[in-house]
Amino acid sequence: MRLSVQHETHYHFTEPQARIVQLLRLFPGDTSQQTVVNWRIDVDCDARLRESIDGYGNRTRMLYAEGPVETLNLIVTGEALLSESDGPIEGTDEPFPPDLFLRTTPLTIADDAIAVLATGNDLAAMTALAAAIHTRWPLDRRPTPTIRSAVDATADDRLSPRDMAQIFVAAARAQGVPARYVSGYSLSGDDARRTAAPHAWAEAFVADGWYAFDPAMGGRSGLDHIRVAVALDAAAAAPIAGVRMGAGDEVLDVDVRVEEA
Repeated sequence: MRLSVQHETHYHFTEPQARIVQLLRLFPGDTSQQTVVNWRIDVDCDARLRESIDGYGNRTRMLYAEGPVETLNLIVTGEALLSESDGPIEGTDEPFPPDLFLRTTPLTIADDAIAVLATGNDLAAMTALAAAIHTRWPLDRRPTPTIRSAVDATADDRLSPRDMAQIFVAAARAQGVPARYVSGYSLSGDDARRTAAPHAWAEAFVADGWYAFDPAMGGRSGLDHIRVAVALDAAAAAPIAGVRMGAGDEVLDVDVRVEEA
C-alpha cells in the first residue's frame, strides 16, 4: 500500500515572538515494513532546520526562527510504501536494548485497574491487551489539550489514540514486557482520514522482536500505519515540542490528512 500524508500545523500569536525553537519529530525512516518515497517540510517564515537523530534513534529537525514572528505554518507532505508482515519490525535504529523500555515514567504508571488489562506476556497476550483496551473505551479522535497520564485517562469515558497507546504501554510493562509509545500516521481502514492530530499506537518486545499493536483499532497494526517516532511515552515522542520567547498567547490549529496514493 502507498499512503500520502499532508500534516499542517498553524500557529498564530497574539503578540509578535522574538524567537521560536522547536524540535520536530516528523520524519519517518525506512524499516522492513515501510519505505519512505518522498518527505518534506515547508516553513512559511525565515527559519533554520538542523537535522539530527535523538536518543531513541528518531530522525528529527531542530527549527530556529528569529522574530518578530506573528504566525508560523509548518506543512509536512510525503508518501510511504507499506508492506504487511507477520514477523517483527526490522531495520530500525535501536540505540538501546529492549529492557530500557521496561522503565516506567510518570505518564505510564500502571495502577491495579491498568495492570489487570494484560493477562500474559506473549504475542497472543499483547494482541488481547490491544483488544481489551479497544473494547473498554470508545475511541475519541479529538486530541486532549495536554498529555495526560495513563491513570488519569482511565477515568474518562472515551479515549484518544494517544491515551490508549499509553495505557497499553503501562499494562505491558506491568507484565514485564518491554513496550514503547509510537507516533505516526494511519489510514485506519478508511479511504481517506482527516483528523486534528497524528495517530498513536504502541510496540511491545515479545518472542523474536518488536511487534506493533494499535489499541485504537483493537489489535495488531496493519499495513496502513506510517511509523515516525518511538519513545518511553507520549511526551518524549511528541511530533512538535519547543519554546517561544515573547508575550501573549498562541492559537494552534492542526489538520492531518492521510489517504491512499
